Amino acid sequence: MTETENLALFLDKLIEKNCSFAVWSMPGSQTPEILITDKKDLIYPDQFNKLNGQEGFVFAPYQIHAETPLVLLKPGIVKKGFEEILQIDLNEIEHSQQRRPSETQRLIIEKEAYLSDVEKTITEIKTSKLSKVIVSRLIPQARKSESIGKLYLQLFQQTPNAFVYLVNLPKAGLWMGATPEVLLKSEGKTLETVSLAGTQTRRTDSDYSWHTKEIEEQAFVSRYLLDVFYHFNIHPYTTQGPETLESGKVAHLMTSFRFSTKKLAHKLGDFLAELHPTPAVCGYPKSKAAKFITKIEKHDRRYYTGYLGPWRMNDSISLFVNLRCMEIMPDQYILYSGGGITARSVPEEEWEETNKKAGTLLSAIEAVQNT
Repeated sequence: MTETENLALFLDKLIEKNCSFAVWSMPGSQTPEILITDKKDLIYPDQFNKLNGQEGFVFAPYQIHAETPLVLLKPGIVKKGFEEILQIDLNEIEHSQQRRPSETQRLIIEKEAYLSDVEKTITEIKTSKLSKVIVSRLIPQARKSESIGKLYLQLFQQTPNAFVYLVNLPKAGLWMGATPEVLLKSEGKTLETVSLAGTQTRRTDSDYSWHTKEIEEQAFVSRYLLDVFYHFNIHPYTTQGPETLESGKVAHLMTSFRFSTKKLAHKLGDFLAELHPTPAVCGYPKSKAAKFITKIEKHDRRYYTGYLGPWRMNDSISLFVNLRCMEIMPDQYILYSGGGITARSVPEEEWEETNKKAGTLLSAIEAVQNT
């Protein structure tokens, strides 16, 4: 067997044992990393800013609730690379009896209902102080007898420019995704966050042109980040972009912001709490958009549009917004997808955008199911 096949089998056995673990790869990396931890080393901070002084792998929801807690996996077994991971002795890892989260049916809305929600959102934007709102939906896909380990590695191979992950946690469930969006990342003595919004189908010639709607949508996010910088007295900072970022089946507009880590010394958790959720996943102005989302969306976003990644492990931070993600249920996959609605939105086009975004995961599922 190849090392890829062996790793797929290894991940399947971890899931079978119901272990608490996270496996991931960084954008542009061909090296998977894993953290396996015991239930006593799972921490559930009740506020986002309580990550101050902690380290481990973070799996954060859109909003903290009893059913969707903020989870920190403290470092237990931590390995990097196929060879190191495959040297882990599975016999030394105990089967966990921890309960999985509620597996009640997730709310699926049909096309006409989604179009109606988008219409209502556009009307609200045109008649209020709202500028942008993200409206999401759930997309079900049948699960057969395919290996989840193979599915993860298929996604890992086909989306090299994304943060690709598989997480299994007792209170959160089994999740997989390939997200392109950095929330907060460190590199030496520099921190980086990005403004990412606007979507179009990926082109083979990389010759992109962007319309006013996408440019405005991305500008709202950039404006918000600068407001947060002002609040934390972050200056000077450097910017790069807007530029095109290709990921999976789509491309986005992105601007990077970099600044010194000294600016946040002991306030990283507070900064993160202020940053999340950004207008890229909520809307602008953020507080008004968040309130409107509670009215327009009938489903619970759970960990979709939350964030995840290594947090201060080896003095490094690599947090990503949880986009292009799915919850893995016993008989189906629940894909989460959304679109940024502005006054210029066209409902039918927004529906198609959610389908395009789901294409990254759907193509991986189809590839594994058809082998």
